[in-house]
Amino acid sequence: MTMFADLLNGVVAIDPSADAIEFQEAWYSWGQLGQTVAAIRRALHALDPGPGVRIGIMMRNRPSAFAAVLTAVAEDACTVSINSLLPEERLLNDLRGLRLPVLAAEQADLERPGVLDALRESGSAVIQLPGILAGADLLAGFEKPTGADIRYHEPGVIIEMLTSGTTGAPKRIPLRTAAFEKSFLSAMSYEKDRRHDDPPKLRSGVQILNNPLSHIGGLWGALTCILGGRKACLIEKFSVESWTAAIVRHRPKVAGAVPAGLRMILDANIPPEQLSSLTAIRTGAAPLDPAIIAEFWERYAIPVLQNYGATEFSGAVAGWTMPDFRAYHDRKIGSVGRFQPGVEGRVIDPEDGAEKPAGEEGVLEMRSRQFGIGDDWLRTTDRAVIDSDGFLFIRGRADNAIIRGGFKVHPDDVVGVLERHPAVREAVVVGLPDRRLGAVPVAAIILKAGAAAPSSGELSAYAREQLLPYQVPARFLIVDDVPRTPSMKPSQPAVRAMFADAALQEAG
Repeated sequence: MTMFADLLNGVVAIDPSADAIEFQEAWYSWGQLGQTVAAIRRALHALDPGPGVRIGIMMRNRPSAFAAVLTAVAEDACTVSINSLLPEERLLNDLRGLRLPVLAAEQADLERPGVLDALRESGSAVIQLPGILAGADLLAGFEKPTGADIRYHEPGVIIEMLTSGTTGAPKRIPLRTAAFEKSFLSAMSYEKDRRHDDPPKLRSGVQILNNPLSHIGGLWGALTCILGGRKACLIEKFSVESWTAAIVRHRPKVAGAVPAGLRMILDANIPPEQLSSLTAIRTGAAPLDPAIIAEFWERYAIPVLQNYGATEFSGAVAGWTMPDFRAYHDRKIGSVGRFQPGVEGRVIDPEDGAEKPAGEEGVLEMRSRQFGIGDDWLRTTDRAVIDSDGFLFIRGRADNAIIRGGFKVHPDDVVGVLERHPAVREAVVVGLPDRRLGAVPVAAIILKAGAAAPSSGELSAYAREQLLPYQVPARFLIVDDVPRTPSMKPSQPAVRAMFADAALQEAG
Protein backbone atom coordinates (compact mmCIF):
# COMPACT_ATOMS: atom_id res chain seq x y z
CA MET A 1 0.00 0.00 0.00
CA THR A 2 1.18 3.56 -0.71
CA MET A 3 1.47 6.30 1.88
CA PHE A 4 -1.71 7.87 0.47
CA ALA A 5 -3.71 4.65 0.80
CA ASP A 6 -2.54 4.15 4.40
CA LEU A 7 -3.41 7.73 5.36
CA LEU A 8 -6.85 7.63 3.73
CA ASN A 9 -7.88 4.27 5.16
CA GLY A 10 -6.66 5.38 8.59
CA VAL A 11 -8.42 8.76 8.62
CA VAL A 12 -11.80 7.45 7.48
CA ALA A 13 -11.92 4.88 10.31
CA ILE A 14 -11.11 7.22 13.25
CA ASP A 15 -14.60 8.56 14.02
CA PRO A 16 -17.33 7.62 11.51
CA SER A 17 -19.84 9.94 13.21
CA ALA A 18 -17.70 13.09 12.86
CA ASP A 19 -18.41 15.63 10.13
CA ALA A 20 -16.25 15.27 7.03
CA ILE A 21 -17.69 17.18 4.04
CA GLU A 22 -20.12 20.08 3.85
CA PHE A 23 -21.86 20.39 0.48
CA GLN A 24 -24.68 22.81 -0.30
CA GLU A 25 -24.67 23.73 3.43
CA ALA A 26 -25.41 20.14 4.56
CA TRP A 27 -22.85 18.04 6.46
CA TYR A 28 -21.89 14.46 5.61
CA SER A 29 -19.92 12.30 8.03
CA TRP A 30 -16.70 10.34 7.67
CA GLY A 31 -18.89 7.26 7.97
CA GLN A 32 -21.04 8.30 4.99
CA LEU A 33 -17.92 9.12 3.01
CA GLY A 34 -16.42 5.77 3.95
CA GLN A 35 -19.59 3.89 3.01
CA THR A 36 -19.61 5.46 -0.44
CA VAL A 37 -15.92 4.63 -0.90
CA ALA A 38 -16.71 1.04 0.16
CA ALA A 39 -19.61 0.80 -2.33
CA ILE A 40 -17.44 2.04 -5.21
CA ARG A 41 -14.69 -0.35 -4.08
CA ARG A 42 -17.12 -3.33 -4.17
CA ALA A 43 -18.23 -2.42 -7.68
CA LEU A 44 -14.60 -2.14 -8.73
CA HIS A 45 -13.65 -5.47 -7.15
CA ALA A 46 -16.48 -7.17 -9.06
CA LEU A 47 -14.44 -6.44 -12.17
CA ASP A 48 -11.37 -8.20 -10.68
CA PRO A 49 -9.23 -5.30 -11.89
CA GLY A 50 -5.76 -5.99 -10.45
CA PRO A 51 -3.26 -3.40 -9.22
CA GLY A 52 -2.82 -0.13 -11.10
CA VAL A 53 -6.19 -0.38 -12.87
CA ARG A 54 -7.20 2.76 -14.76
CA ILE A 55 -10.43 4.31 -13.44
CA GLY A 56 -11.93 7.12 -15.48
CA ILE A 57 -13.76 9.65 -13.29
CA MET A 58 -16.06 12.38 -14.52
CA MET A 59 -14.67 15.19 -12.36
CA ARG A 60 -17.09 17.50 -10.61
CA ASN A 61 -16.84 19.40 -7.33
CA ARG A 62 -19.37 17.05 -5.78
CA PRO A 63 -18.94 14.52 -2.95
CA SER A 64 -19.58 11.42 -5.08
CA ALA A 65 -16.89 12.25 -7.66
CA PHE A 66 -14.50 13.06 -4.83
CA ALA A 67 -15.34 9.72 -3.18
CA ALA A 68 -14.47 7.97 -6.46
CA VAL A 69 -11.05 9.67 -6.44
CA LEU A 70 -10.51 8.61 -2.84
CA THR A 71 -11.44 5.03 -3.79
CA ALA A 72 -8.82 5.03 -6.50
CA VAL A 73 -6.27 6.32 -3.97
CA ALA A 74 -7.25 3.68 -1.42
CA GLU A 75 -6.93 0.96 -4.07
CA ASP A 76 -3.58 2.14 -5.44
CA ALA A 77 -5.37 2.54 -8.77
CA CYS A 78 -4.77 5.10 -11.52
CA THR A 79 -7.35 7.89 -11.73
CA VAL A 80 -7.98 9.11 -15.27
CA SER A 81 -9.28 12.66 -14.97
CA ILE A 82 -12.17 13.50 -17.31
CA ASN A 83 -13.41 17.07 -17.50
CA SER A 84 -17.20 16.91 -17.38
CA LEU A 85 -17.39 20.53 -18.60
CA LEU A 86 -15.94 19.70 -22.02
CA PRO A 87 -18.23 20.47 -24.98
CA GLU A 88 -20.25 17.43 -26.02
CA GLU A 89 -18.25 16.32 -29.06
CA ARG A 90 -14.89 16.75 -27.35
CA LEU A 91 -16.14 14.80 -24.33
CA LEU A 92 -17.40 11.95 -26.50
CA ASN A 93 -14.13 11.79 -28.44
CA ASP A 94 -12.22 11.71 -25.14
CA LEU A 95 -14.32 8.80 -23.84
CA ARG A 96 -13.83 6.85 -27.07
CA GLY A 97 -10.10 7.43 -27.19
CA LEU A 98 -9.18 6.68 -23.57
CA ARG A 99 -9.88 2.91 -23.87
CA LEU A 100 -10.92 2.75 -20.21
CA PRO A 101 -11.71 -0.52 -18.44
CA VAL A 102 -14.14 1.35 -16.16
CA LEU A 103 -15.68 4.79 -15.82
CA ALA A 104 -17.29 6.29 -12.69
CA ALA A 105 -19.86 9.04 -13.22
CA GLU A 106 -23.10 10.42 -11.83
CA GLN A 107 -26.38 9.67 -13.55
CA ALA A 108 -26.69 13.25 -14.86
CA ASP A 109 -23.43 12.88 -16.80
CA LEU A 110 -24.28 9.40 -18.04
CA GLU A 111 -27.58 10.73 -19.41
CA ARG A 112 -25.89 13.38 -21.52
CA PRO A 113 -26.46 12.83 -25.26
CA GLY A 114 -24.12 10.24 -26.73
CA VAL A 115 -22.22 9.39 -23.53
CA LEU A 116 -23.48 5.82 -23.11
CA ASP A 117 -23.14 5.21 -26.85
CA ALA A 118 -19.49 6.32 -26.69
CA LEU A 119 -18.87 4.07 -23.68
CA ARG A 120 -20.55 1.13 -25.41
CA GLU A 121 -18.36 1.78 -28.44
CA SER A 122 -15.20 1.86 -26.33
CA GLY A 123 -16.30 -1.20 -24.33
CA SER A 124 -15.91 0.36 -20.87
CA ALA A 125 -17.67 -0.85 -17.75
CA VAL A 126 -19.56 1.86 -15.83
CA ILE A 127 -19.94 2.54 -12.10
CA GLN A 128 -22.91 4.83 -11.53
CA LEU A 129 -22.21 7.21 -8.65
CA PRO A 130 -24.85 8.54 -6.26
CA GLY A 131 -26.02 12.12 -6.49
CA ILE A 132 -24.20 13.05 -3.30
CA LEU A 133 -23.11 10.28 -0.91
CA ALA A 134 -24.87 6.89 -0.90
CA GLY A 135 -24.50 3.54 -2.64
CA ALA A 136 -22.81 3.01 -5.99
CA ASP A 137 -23.07 0.07 -8.36
CA LEU A 138 -22.27 -1.19 -11.82
CA LEU A 139 -24.70 0.12 -14.43
CA ALA A 140 -26.97 -2.47 -16.05
CA GLY A 141 -25.62 -3.41 -19.47
CA PHE A 142 -22.16 -2.10 -18.55
CA GLU A 143 -21.16 -4.64 -15.88
CA LYS A 144 -17.81 -5.57 -17.41
CA PRO A 145 -15.31 -4.22 -19.94
CA THR A 146 -15.82 -5.60 -23.44
CA GLY A 147 -13.51 -3.54 -25.63
CA ALA A 148 -10.87 -5.39 -27.62
CA ASP A 149 -8.17 -2.73 -27.21
CA ILE A 150 -8.76 -1.55 -23.65
CA ARG A 151 -5.71 -0.28 -21.78
CA TYR A 152 -6.31 -1.85 -18.37
CA HIS A 153 -3.39 -0.89 -16.15
CA GLU A 154 -0.91 1.90 -15.54
CA PRO A 155 1.12 0.64 -12.56
CA GLY A 156 2.99 3.28 -10.56
CA VAL A 157 0.83 6.13 -11.91
CA ILE A 158 -1.53 7.80 -9.44
CA ILE A 159 -3.36 9.94 -11.99
CA GLU A 160 -3.53 10.71 -15.69
CA MET A 161 -4.24 14.43 -15.30
CA LEU A 162 -5.62 16.82 -17.87
CA THR A 163 -3.75 20.09 -18.26
CA SER A 164 -5.83 23.25 -18.17
CA GLY A 165 -5.81 23.85 -21.92
CA THR A 166 -5.10 27.58 -21.52
CA THR A 167 -3.05 27.92 -24.71
CA GLY A 168 -4.44 25.02 -26.76
CA ALA A 169 -6.07 21.62 -26.54
CA PRO A 170 -5.70 20.01 -23.08
CA LYS A 171 -3.33 17.05 -22.91
CA ARG A 172 -3.25 14.23 -20.36
CA ILE A 173 -0.08 13.78 -18.31
CA PRO A 174 0.70 10.64 -16.23
CA LEU A 175 1.80 11.58 -12.70
CA ARG A 176 3.88 8.94 -10.95
CA THR A 177 2.77 7.92 -7.46
CA ALA A 178 6.29 8.25 -6.07
CA ALA A 179 6.66 11.76 -7.52
CA PHE A 180 3.25 12.78 -6.18
CA GLU A 181 4.24 11.60 -2.71
CA LYS A 182 7.46 13.64 -2.89
CA SER A 183 5.41 16.71 -3.80
CA PHE A 184 3.01 15.98 -0.95
CA LEU A 185 5.87 15.81 1.57
CA SER A 186 7.41 19.03 0.23
CA ALA A 187 4.09 20.84 0.53
CA MET A 188 3.96 19.99 4.24
CA SER A 189 6.80 22.49 4.75
CA TYR A 190 4.10 25.17 4.57
CA GLU A 191 2.09 23.68 7.47
CA LYS A 192 3.47 24.25 10.93
CA ASP A 193 1.19 21.68 12.61
CA ARG A 194 1.79 18.75 10.25
CA ARG A 195 4.65 16.28 9.73
CA HIS A 196 5.04 13.57 7.12
CA ASP A 197 5.23 10.85 9.76
CA ASP A 198 2.13 11.93 11.71
CA PRO A 199 -0.29 9.06 12.33
CA PRO A 200 -3.75 9.55 10.80
CA LYS A 201 -5.83 11.95 12.90
CA LEU A 202 -8.79 14.31 12.61
CA ARG A 203 -7.99 18.01 12.80
CA SER A 204 -10.16 20.98 13.71
CA GLY A 205 -11.20 23.70 11.31
CA VAL A 206 -12.76 23.62 7.85
CA GLN A 207 -10.91 23.92 4.54
CA ILE A 208 -12.80 25.64 1.72
CA LEU A 209 -12.44 23.65 -1.52
CA ASN A 210 -13.54 25.88 -4.41
CA ASN A 211 -10.94 25.12 -7.10
CA PRO A 212 -12.13 22.52 -9.65
CA LEU A 213 -11.17 18.90 -9.03
CA SER A 214 -10.51 18.59 -12.77
CA HIS A 215 -7.47 20.83 -12.28
CA ILE A 216 -4.29 19.75 -10.50
CA GLY A 217 -4.54 22.56 -7.93
CA GLY A 218 -8.11 21.68 -6.98
CA LEU A 219 -7.49 17.94 -6.81
CA TRP A 220 -4.26 18.44 -4.88
CA GLY A 221 -5.98 20.70 -2.31
CA ALA A 222 -8.87 18.28 -1.85
CA LEU A 223 -6.60 15.24 -1.40
CA THR A 224 -4.32 16.96 1.11
CA CYS A 225 -7.37 18.18 3.03
CA ILE A 226 -8.93 14.74 3.45
CA LEU A 227 -5.63 12.88 3.88
CA GLY A 228 -4.80 15.36 6.63
CA GLY A 229 -8.06 14.63 8.46
CA ARG A 230 -9.53 18.09 7.90
CA LYS A 231 -13.19 18.88 7.37
CA ALA A 232 -13.97 20.16 3.88
CA CYS A 233 -16.49 22.64 2.55
CA LEU A 234 -16.88 21.61 -1.11
CA ILE A 235 -18.11 24.38 -3.41
CA GLU A 236 -19.45 23.10 -6.72
CA LYS A 237 -18.63 26.27 -8.69
CA PHE A 238 -16.79 29.35 -7.52
CA SER A 239 -18.70 32.57 -7.06
CA VAL A 240 -17.97 35.52 -4.80
CA GLU A 241 -21.24 34.91 -2.98
CA SER A 242 -20.62 31.19 -2.27
CA TRP A 243 -16.98 31.79 -1.33
CA THR A 244 -17.78 34.65 1.04
CA ALA A 245 -20.68 32.78 2.64
CA ALA A 246 -18.40 29.81 3.32
CA ILE A 247 -15.78 32.10 4.91
CA VAL A 248 -18.41 33.70 7.16
CA ARG A 249 -19.93 30.32 8.04
CA HIS A 250 -16.71 28.46 8.87
CA ARG A 251 -14.26 31.23 9.86
CA PRO A 252 -11.13 29.56 8.42
CA LYS A 253 -7.70 31.06 8.98
CA VAL A 254 -6.56 30.32 5.43
CA ALA A 255 -8.56 30.17 2.19
CA GLY A 256 -7.72 29.96 -1.48
CA ALA A 257 -8.85 31.51 -4.75
CA VAL A 258 -7.36 31.72 -8.24
CA PRO A 259 -6.24 35.17 -9.49
CA ALA A 260 -9.44 35.74 -11.49
CA GLY A 261 -11.44 34.96 -8.34
CA LEU A 262 -9.33 37.41 -6.30
CA ARG A 263 -10.13 40.15 -8.79
CA MET A 264 -13.82 39.37 -8.46
CA ILE A 265 -13.60 39.42 -4.65
CA LEU A 266 -11.94 42.84 -4.64
CA ASP A 267 -14.43 44.15 -7.19
CA ALA A 268 -17.31 43.04 -4.93
CA ASN A 269 -15.96 45.26 -2.12
CA ILE A 270 -16.72 42.74 0.63
CA PRO A 271 -16.86 44.33 4.11
CA PRO A 272 -13.65 43.63 6.07
CA GLU A 273 -15.50 42.06 9.00
CA GLN A 274 -16.70 39.22 6.76
CA LEU A 275 -13.08 38.21 6.06
CA SER A 276 -11.75 38.93 9.54
CA SER A 277 -10.96 35.28 10.32
CA LEU A 278 -8.43 35.05 7.47
CA THR A 279 -4.73 35.33 8.20
CA ALA A 280 -3.78 34.47 4.61
CA ILE A 281 -5.15 33.68 1.16
CA ARG A 282 -3.30 31.20 -1.05
CA THR A 283 -3.42 31.49 -4.82
CA GLY A 284 -1.89 30.00 -7.93
CA ALA A 285 -2.83 28.47 -11.31
CA ALA A 286 -2.27 31.71 -13.28
CA PRO A 287 -0.18 34.89 -13.29
CA LEU A 288 -1.11 37.31 -10.50
CA ASP A 289 -1.05 41.08 -10.78
CA PRO A 290 1.03 42.41 -7.84
CA ALA A 291 -1.56 45.17 -7.45
CA ILE A 292 -4.02 42.54 -6.21
CA ILE A 293 -1.63 41.53 -3.43
CA ALA A 294 -1.13 45.19 -2.50
CA GLU A 295 -4.86 45.92 -2.46
CA PHE A 296 -5.72 42.90 -0.27
CA TRP A 297 -3.02 43.98 2.15
CA GLU A 298 -4.14 47.62 2.20
CA ARG A 299 -7.88 46.95 2.39
CA TYR A 300 -8.01 43.81 4.56
CA ALA A 301 -4.48 43.38 6.01
CA ILE A 302 -4.57 39.83 4.55
CA PRO A 303 -1.39 38.44 2.95
CA VAL A 304 -1.92 36.84 -0.46
CA LEU A 305 0.56 33.97 -0.72
CA GLN A 306 1.18 32.98 -4.32
CA ASN A 307 2.57 29.63 -5.43
CA TYR A 308 3.93 28.33 -8.70
CA GLY A 309 3.29 24.87 -10.08
CA ALA A 310 1.79 22.89 -12.92
CA THR A 311 0.38 19.50 -13.75
CA GLU A 312 3.75 18.51 -15.22
CA PHE A 313 5.41 19.24 -11.85
CA SER A 314 2.99 17.03 -9.84
CA GLY A 315 1.81 20.17 -8.03
CA ALA A 316 3.48 23.26 -6.60
CA VAL A 317 7.26 23.75 -6.66
CA ALA A 318 7.61 27.26 -5.23
CA GLY A 319 5.60 29.61 -3.08
CA TRP A 320 5.42 32.25 -0.38
CA THR A 321 5.50 31.38 3.32
CA MET A 322 4.17 33.68 6.02
CA PRO A 323 7.68 34.43 7.38
CA ASP A 324 8.87 35.34 3.87
CA PHE A 325 5.83 37.56 3.33
CA ARG A 326 6.45 39.47 6.55
CA ALA A 327 10.12 39.95 5.70
CA TYR A 328 10.06 40.51 1.93
CA HIS A 329 6.63 41.26 0.48
CA ASP A 330 7.39 44.94 -0.18
CA ARG A 331 10.85 44.14 -1.58
CA LYS A 332 10.04 41.17 -3.84
CA ILE A 333 7.00 42.50 -5.66
CA GLY A 334 5.97 40.16 -8.46
CA SER A 335 7.75 37.09 -7.10
CA VAL A 336 5.99 33.71 -6.82
CA GLY A 337 8.12 32.94 -3.74
CA ARG A 338 11.02 30.58 -3.19
CA PHE A 339 11.48 26.95 -4.19
CA GLN A 340 10.06 24.29 -1.90
CA PRO A 341 12.46 21.98 -0.07
CA GLY A 342 13.80 19.40 -2.49
CA VAL A 343 13.35 21.60 -5.59
CA GLU A 344 16.34 23.25 -7.27
CA GLY A 345 16.00 25.89 -9.98
CA ARG A 346 18.15 27.71 -12.48
CA VAL A 347 17.68 30.07 -15.42
CA ILE A 348 19.37 29.31 -18.74
CA ASP A 349 19.95 30.98 -22.09
CA PRO A 350 17.44 29.32 -24.47
CA GLU A 351 19.92 29.46 -27.35
CA ASP A 352 23.07 27.87 -25.88
CA GLY A 353 21.83 26.41 -22.57
CA ALA A 354 24.33 28.42 -20.50
CA GLU A 355 23.21 29.19 -16.95
CA LYS A 356 22.35 32.83 -16.34
CA PRO A 357 23.61 34.67 -13.24
CA ALA A 358 21.21 35.75 -10.48
CA GLY A 359 18.91 38.54 -11.58
CA GLU A 360 19.05 37.85 -15.32
CA GLU A 361 16.11 36.59 -17.36
CA GLY A 362 16.09 33.30 -19.22
CA VAL A 363 14.15 30.04 -19.46
CA LEU A 364 13.48 28.25 -16.17
CA GLU A 365 14.83 24.76 -15.52
CA MET A 366 14.25 22.75 -12.34
CA ARG A 367 15.11 19.38 -10.89
CA SER A 368 13.46 17.50 -8.07
CA ARG A 369 12.65 13.93 -7.13
CA GLN A 370 8.95 14.83 -7.37
CA PHE A 371 9.28 15.12 -11.17
CA GLY A 372 10.04 11.42 -11.43
CA ILE A 373 12.98 11.92 -13.84
CA GLY A 374 15.85 11.29 -11.44
CA ASP A 375 18.52 13.99 -11.35
CA ASP A 376 17.75 15.36 -14.83
CA TRP A 377 16.79 19.00 -15.30
CA LEU A 378 13.23 19.69 -16.45
CA ARG A 379 13.06 22.58 -18.89
CA THR A 380 9.88 24.65 -18.62
CA THR A 381 8.38 27.04 -21.16
CA ASP A 382 8.48 29.94 -18.69
CA ARG A 383 10.66 33.04 -18.85
CA ALA A 384 12.00 33.63 -15.36
CA VAL A 385 14.42 35.41 -13.06
CA ILE A 386 15.91 33.99 -9.85
CA ASP A 387 17.38 36.74 -7.66
CA SER A 388 20.28 36.52 -5.23
CA ASP A 389 17.92 35.69 -2.33
CA GLY A 390 16.43 32.73 -4.21
CA PHE A 391 13.12 34.40 -5.06
CA LEU A 392 11.57 33.28 -8.35
CA PHE A 393 9.94 35.74 -10.75
CA ILE A 394 7.93 34.37 -13.69
CA ARG A 395 7.95 36.84 -16.58
CA GLY A 396 5.64 34.92 -18.91
CA ARG A 397 5.64 31.98 -21.27
CA ALA A 398 8.43 31.64 -23.78
CA ASP A 399 6.30 29.52 -26.13
CA ASN A 400 3.32 31.85 -26.69
CA ALA A 401 5.24 34.80 -28.12
CA ILE A 402 3.52 36.64 -30.97
CA ILE A 403 5.91 37.31 -33.88
CA ARG A 404 4.77 40.65 -35.35
CA GLY A 405 6.72 41.52 -38.49
CA GLY A 406 9.80 39.81 -37.09
CA PHE A 407 9.48 41.39 -33.62
CA LYS A 408 8.69 39.18 -30.63
CA VAL A 409 5.75 40.28 -28.44
CA HIS A 410 5.24 38.51 -25.11
CA PRO A 411 1.54 38.78 -24.17
CA ASP A 412 2.25 38.87 -20.44
CA ASP A 413 4.33 42.05 -20.86
CA VAL A 414 1.40 43.75 -22.59
CA VAL A 415 -1.12 42.47 -20.03
CA GLY A 416 0.97 43.90 -17.20
CA VAL A 417 0.74 47.40 -18.71
CA LEU A 418 -2.95 47.29 -19.63
CA GLU A 419 -3.98 46.09 -16.18
CA ARG A 420 -2.43 49.23 -14.66
CA HIS A 421 -5.07 51.32 -16.45
CA PRO A 422 -7.48 52.62 -13.78
CA ALA A 423 -10.56 51.28 -15.59
CA VAL A 424 -9.22 47.80 -16.37
CA ARG A 425 -9.86 44.83 -14.08
CA GLU A 426 -8.35 42.20 -16.39
CA ALA A 427 -6.75 42.09 -19.82
CA VAL A 428 -6.24 39.06 -22.06
CA VAL A 429 -3.81 39.39 -24.97
CA VAL A 430 -3.66 36.86 -27.81
CA GLY A 431 -2.21 36.79 -31.31
CA LEU A 432 -4.30 36.83 -34.48
CA PRO A 433 -3.01 35.90 -37.95
CA ASP A 434 -2.16 38.86 -40.17
CA ARG A 435 -1.42 38.60 -43.90
CA ARG A 436 1.24 41.33 -43.87
CA LEU A 437 2.88 40.97 -40.46
CA GLY A 438 2.34 37.27 -39.74
CA ALA A 439 0.49 37.94 -36.49
CA VAL A 440 -0.65 40.90 -34.39
CA PRO A 441 -1.55 41.17 -30.70
CA VAL A 442 -5.14 41.98 -29.75
CA ALA A 443 -6.58 42.59 -26.28
CA ALA A 444 -9.86 41.65 -24.64
CA ILE A 445 -10.60 44.08 -21.79
CA ILE A 446 -12.76 43.45 -18.71
CA LEU A 447 -13.62 46.64 -16.84
CA LYS A 448 -13.73 47.27 -13.11
CA ALA A 449 -17.24 47.57 -11.64
CA GLY A 450 -18.69 51.00 -12.37
CA ALA A 451 -15.78 52.09 -14.60
CA ALA A 452 -16.54 54.06 -17.74
CA ALA A 453 -15.41 52.25 -20.87
CA PRO A 454 -12.36 53.88 -22.46
CA SER A 455 -12.28 54.05 -26.24
CA SER A 456 -9.91 51.93 -28.29
CA GLY A 457 -7.98 55.09 -29.07
CA GLU A 458 -7.60 55.90 -25.39
CA LEU A 459 -6.38 52.38 -24.60
CA SER A 460 -3.96 52.46 -27.52
CA ALA A 461 -2.57 55.82 -26.40
CA TYR A 462 -2.17 54.54 -22.85
CA ALA A 463 -0.32 51.45 -24.08
CA ARG A 464 1.97 53.54 -26.32
CA GLU A 465 3.15 55.50 -23.31
CA GLN A 466 4.72 52.35 -21.79
CA LEU A 467 5.22 49.85 -24.62
CA LEU A 468 7.22 49.70 -27.81
CA PRO A 469 5.13 50.40 -30.93
CA TYR A 470 5.10 46.76 -32.08
CA GLN A 471 3.83 45.65 -28.62
CA VAL A 472 0.69 47.82 -28.75
CA PRO A 473 -2.43 45.73 -29.52
CA ALA A 474 -3.86 46.23 -32.97
CA ARG A 475 -7.38 45.94 -31.60
CA PHE A 476 -9.24 46.19 -28.29
CA LEU A 477 -12.50 44.45 -27.45
CA ILE A 478 -14.33 45.38 -24.23
CA VAL A 479 -16.25 42.38 -22.87
CA ASP A 480 -18.11 41.37 -19.71
CA ASP A 481 -15.88 38.28 -19.41
CA VAL A 482 -13.87 35.87 -21.54
CA PRO A 483 -14.25 32.10 -21.99
CA ARG A 484 -12.33 30.30 -19.26
CA THR A 485 -10.92 26.90 -18.45
CA PRO A 486 -12.24 25.07 -15.35
CA SER A 487 -9.43 26.69 -13.31
CA MET A 488 -10.75 30.12 -14.41
CA LYS A 489 -7.78 30.86 -16.65
CA PRO A 490 -8.68 32.63 -19.91
CA SER A 491 -8.89 30.15 -22.79
CA GLN A 492 -6.70 31.62 -25.50
CA PRO A 493 -8.24 29.65 -28.42
CA ALA A 494 -11.73 30.75 -27.32
CA VAL A 495 -10.60 34.37 -26.95
CA ARG A 496 -9.24 34.27 -30.51
CA ALA A 497 -12.64 32.96 -31.62
CA MET A 498 -14.31 35.92 -29.88
CA PHE A 499 -12.31 38.33 -32.03
CA ALA A 500 -13.13 36.33 -35.16
CA ASP A 501 -16.84 36.41 -34.31
CA ALA A 502 -16.71 40.16 -33.62
CA ALA A 503 -15.00 40.75 -36.97
CA LEU A 504 -17.69 38.76 -38.79
CA GLN A 505 -20.46 40.73 -37.06
CA GLU A 506 -18.81 44.01 -38.03
CA ALA A 507 -18.38 42.84 -41.62
CA GLY A 508 -22.03 41.76 -41.76
